[in-house]
Amino acid sequence: MVDVQHWLSALPPGVLYLIVAGVIGVESMGIPLPGEIVLVSSALLAATGVVEPEWVATAAAAGAIIGDSVGYAVGRRGGRPLLQRLGRRFPKHLGPAQLARAEQSFARHGVWAVFFGRFVALLRILAGPLAGALHVPYRRFLVANAAGGLVWAFGTTYLLFSVGRAAEHWLKDISWAGLALAVLAGLASTWWLRRRARHLEQVEVPDEAVERVPAGDR
Repeated sequence: MVDVQHWLSALPPGVLYLIVAGVIGVESMGIPLPGEIVLVSSALLAATGVVEPEWVATAAAAGAIIGDSVGYAVGRRGGRPLLQRLGRRFPKHLGPAQLARAEQSFARHGVWAVFFGRFVALLRILAGPLAGALHVPYRRFLVANAAGGLVWAFGTTYLLFSVGRAAEHWLKDISWAGLALAVLAGLASTWWLRRRARHLEQVEVPDEAVERVPAGDR
């Protein structure tokens, strides 16, 4: 993530905002890209004054909302065959087991899976295409999508921006603060993902989890 932050810092602010929106947008369409890493790196740069936090957050929210909506349209048109093709292309991220777990989340939580999915790596990628393939009503999807995108983008940006500014005040050297935050974030993310992976390995995914969810249940 430090390398990403260094690379982004060399770009003009306008280009950086477009990259934030573009990477998060493409990720939200169903293509595994490091959207969260780009957002975290940009938020830390905002703490140094390189970019403005409100524009970073706005770009991230726009990318999330538009990307999810495009993913919804593609998923609705392509259906499960599209999700299966994506699974063959990206087996580590979108394989049958991951798809089944995502469908279980939709079956259990309905459109709330779209909102909370913005904060979970797997559902952040699959929420739009999966909601379209399962024919979730678009109005409900859009409300949950917009709410999740705004809370995730602005919450993440301003949380890291505030932490970075506080570190700058106390350490007088934001480069060390950014490095420390990047290392801590990486360690925390790795611990959480490994813990979640071990938990999911213990959960047996039933065959009926991949059944289509009726629109009236959402």
